[in-house]
Amino acid sequence: MRVGALAWPVEPTAGPAGLAAKLDRWIGAAAGAADLLLMPEYACMELAQRGEEAAELAAMVEMADAVLAEMRAAAIRHGVWLCPGSLPMRRGGRIVNRAPLIRPDGAIAFQDKWQMTRFERERWGVERGAGPSVFDTPWGRIGISICYDAEFPKHVRAQVEAGAWLILVPACTDTPAGATRVRLCARARAIENQCILAVAPTVGDAPFSATLDVNHGRAGIYGPADRGFPDDGVIAEGPPDQPGWVFATLDPAAIARVREEGAVRNHRDWPRGPLPPVRPAAFA
Repeated sequence: MRVGALAWPVEPTAGPAGLAAKLDRWIGAAAGAADLLLMPEYACMELAQRGEEAAELAAMVEMADAVLAEMRAAAIRHGVWLCPGSLPMRRGGRIVNRAPLIRPDGAIAFQDKWQMTRFERERWGVERGAGPSVFDTPWGRIGISICYDAEFPKHVRAQVEAGAWLILVPACTDTPAGATRVRLCARARAIENQCILAVAPTVGDAPFSATLDVNHGRAGIYGPADRGFPDDGVIAEGPPDQPGWVFATLDPAAIARVREEGAVRNHRDWPRGPLPPVRPAAFA
């Protein structure tokens, strides 16, 4: 399976048609090199240039169906599996952050974000959606953990225990510290589950956008630091805060092997049930 993760340059984009043209540029540059392409969380917010956070959210929610239609059309045109990031959508009177996974034939399934950041909850009022899912693909089951969700072991673990060997992480962070959290947590999840995580961030300054004003991150694909994988677990990685694709050819059989033949068996040795109660140690 050939995977591409994009560090998406945030720039002024005019409406769904403008997004379609940008998707064609970036997907066209990568379609021959990858079977599945990953883009960042909230990248589409660059369409909603309103100068105020709440107004930009409202505008994007109104455009969501049209934007999703362009994402679907791009996957069909280029014949790729596409996770085009995430977009805020209305579900049952609430606004949730949803990441679609689109097949080359245009069929769509979604992963909602489960754990909200302070910005989403306190300033936007975006709410938690449905819990973790897995997606059946020709290469086996995969999962999506949207940005902050990847910082919580149980979200990824639930997907791994449901059969996912690859987790996609569309991300959007506005500080180097946020980018560090996503990157290091993705690497930790890969080690503790003996699986692979791919991260795609937004990058660049966007003074035209109240929502995406500053963006930090780096595209990367990470695996277990064990036999058959790089010693540091970094399979592929781009430079920080620079746009562009990173690619890797991944083999689910390599994950099955490391889980059986690795120097450690993190996947098998995940603690089951509650840990014993914590007690003060006695000094003698």
